[in-house]
Amino acid sequence: MDIVRSKNGVSIRLPEGRWFHITEEHSEMAGYYFEVLETVQEPAAVYEGKAGECLAVREVERDKYIVVVYREVSKEDGFIITAFLTKRKGQLERRQRLWPE
Repeated sequence: MDIVRSKNGVSIRLPEGRWFHITEEHSEMAGYYFEVLETVQEPAAVYEGKAGECLAVREVERDKYIVVVYREVSKEDGFIITAFLTKRKGQLERRQRLWPE
């Protein structure tokens, strides 16, 4: 299990079982393990999800973005829920931006 820090300084976990779930649901993510971790730690932006989760976003190719959905359970602990690739940056930008403010 790998752990990175979010922009809020919270330790965000990526357990092996969660990574398996992500790659099973989004097979295109199989080669993006380290990019998922980097996106939480060094995102281009973080947006608010619909149920209190955070969406970290980072461009991985021209007009292709990785989105990592994670939850900060407390000030010390959180976990990655899922991750996917998108070209729909405009839809993300309609959300409330949490970082940078």
